[in-house]
Amino acid sequence: MALFRATVRTSKTTNDIRIEKGMSVDFASVNSSPLYNSSSKEVVDAFQHKYGIDLHKAEAANSTHILVVKIG
Repeated sequence: MALFRATVRTSKTTNDIRIEKGMSVDFASVNSSPLYNSSSKEVVDAFQHKYGIDLHKAEAANSTHILVVKIG
């Protein structure tokens, strides 16, 4: 299991949800690319837990808006 950091690349507001550049979360994952396919749930859950925002509703659960790097 690896440790990742997901960081918002650009600020945006969609569906009354505001995300700001620099918002970040750390999370563990067994997937090598946790933002792609159905594994984005880990990233979405981490943002929901820390900030109370739903990245799917904000239409930001993708690599255009979120940068994911392996940190451990």
